[in-house]
This record gives sequence, structure tokens and C-alpha cells, in this order.
Amino acid sequence: MKKQILYILLLVSTISFAQKPMVKAEIDTINIRIGEQFNLKISVDETQNVIIPKLELRGLEIIDSTKTDTVKNSLIRKYILTGFDSGAFYIPQQQIFVKNQAFLTDSLLVNVATIAIDTTKVKKFPIKSIKSEPYTFDDFRIYVYILLAALAIIGFWIYWFVIRKRKEEVEEATYRALPPYEEAIFKLNELDEKLLWQNNKVKEYYSELTEIVRGYIERELKVPALEKTTDQVLDMLKDFKDSEVIQTSEDTIKKLRDLLREADLVKFAKSKPLALEIEEDRKDAQDIVSSLKPKPIIEEDDELE
Repeated sequence: MKKQILYILLLVSTISFAQKPMVKAEIDTINIRIGEQFNLKISVDETQNVIIPKLELRGLEIIDSTKTDTVKNSLIRKYILTGFDSGAFYIPQQQIFVKNQAFLTDSLLVNVATIAIDTTKVKKFPIKSIKSEPYTFDDFRIYVYILLAALAIIGFWIYWFVIRKRKEEVEEATYRALPPYEEAIFKLNELDEKLLWQNNKVKEYYSELTEIVRGYIERELKVPALEKTTDQVLDMLKDFKDSEVIQTSEDTIKKLRDLLREADLVKFAKSKPLALEIEEDRKDAQDIVSSLKPKPIIEEDDELE
């Protein structure tokens, strides 16, 4: 009975020792010289739910690696390693996960030896003289900047004292400024020649039309009519009329109010007046320019006479 139990124990131990490990790490050599390459192979005795993390090394470097391959129901991944420092380096145990369970490979020792140099066979050469470096743009950068700055200054002085002076002499005023009324009539005629509303540019037409009228009011009455809103312009003219600063009729004020409000509707509410209405607004604009005048100042001497 004792012999049978002993045989069973020996059989179990033999089977356990002969069992293949789940993960394994192998190298093709343990001795290399600096810069030489060697192979590391990691194999896993399983193909499903296997995670091989990034290789962790100390003193060695990875040159290349292959994708994980399947060979006879095992996963295999190969690495090409090297070392650039002499000494003995361990490839530490690598943790590999198989079906959410961690397994460790064996640690491996690699000896990296220096390359012996026979100094008796090394050719000796005389010490060479120091060579000057070739010139680059940076060597002349400051001089280029100084030259460009000097040319810019010279060009500025030439422009300021020669060209500009000649332009001022040539561009002396050769015309006289038109009076407000004549300027407004001239601009209205120019607007007619553009044929804006006839080419479906009604918004641009009303913008220019009211700008001409506002510009006339600004010059003639010396008020900032171009900067004010429609209601502000109308209130200002109403105050002028009440205080008898201007001479105009209620009909002229009404035409101005209708014209400015019609222009606001076209510009901001996308209103589209008929051709007859546009022509009537053009006629009203000229009537406003012709009828809206400042009240003439009567000298006291003239009153006495």
C-alpha cells in the first residue's frame, strides 16, 4: 500500500514538472557587443483574450518588433533588441494577461561587451589646421537690415521733399466749390444718369437720393444732417421753422418727411415702391432742395432805410 502511494506521488510530481508554462521569453544569445542586435521571443500558450503590454527594458533598446502571430495554438511576438552601453543587463519579467489573469515571464540576462581596439593598427594623421566655416546669410543679416533701413530713409526723404512737393504744386485747386443748391442739383442729375432703380437697385437709389438731400441741408443750414436719424432731422427743421430760422412751407417739410420715411422703408423694411412713386420722390427731392432755404439776414441799416 505504501509503495502504491509513493508511485502516485512520483507520477503527479513528474506531470507537474513536465507541464508547459503559459508564457515564455527566450533570447537567441546572452552575449553581444555594443551595437549588435539580438532577438527576443515571447510566446503565450493561448490565443484567446491575450494582452501583451509594451515591453519594459532597462539599459537595452528596441530596434524593431513584429506583429503578434499565431503558431500551433500559441501567440508569438518577436523583438529585435540592442545595447549601446557595456555591462550586464536584465530583461525584467514581463507581465502578460491571459483571460484577465496575469502571468510573468522569466527574467533574462544579457551581457554587452565593448569592442576592443588595437591601437597599434590605427593610422595616425597630423593635426589639421582650423578651417573657417563657410559664410551664411546670418553673417550678413545685420548689414542687410542696415542697408534696407538706409534705403527706406532715403526713399522717404525723396518722396517728402521732391515728389510730394511736386504733387502739391500740380494739385493746386483748379476748381471752385459749388454752392449747396448747385451741388445738389448736379448730384441729382448724376444720379439720374446711373439708372439705378431702372436696373432693380432701388435700395442704392434711395440711399444716394436721401444722402444728396441731407447733404444739401447740412451745407445750406450748417447742421449735421447726415449724422442724424429721420425723426431728428424733421424735429430740427420743425424747430427752425417755428423759430423762423428758415423760410419754407409746410408742404416742403411734409415732402421731406415722406421722402425720408419712404427711404427708410426701402432700406430697412425691403419696401419696393412703384416706378411712378419713385419718379414722384425724385421730383420731391428737387422741390425740397429748391424750397428749403435759410432765412436771409437783414442788416439794421437796411431796416432803417
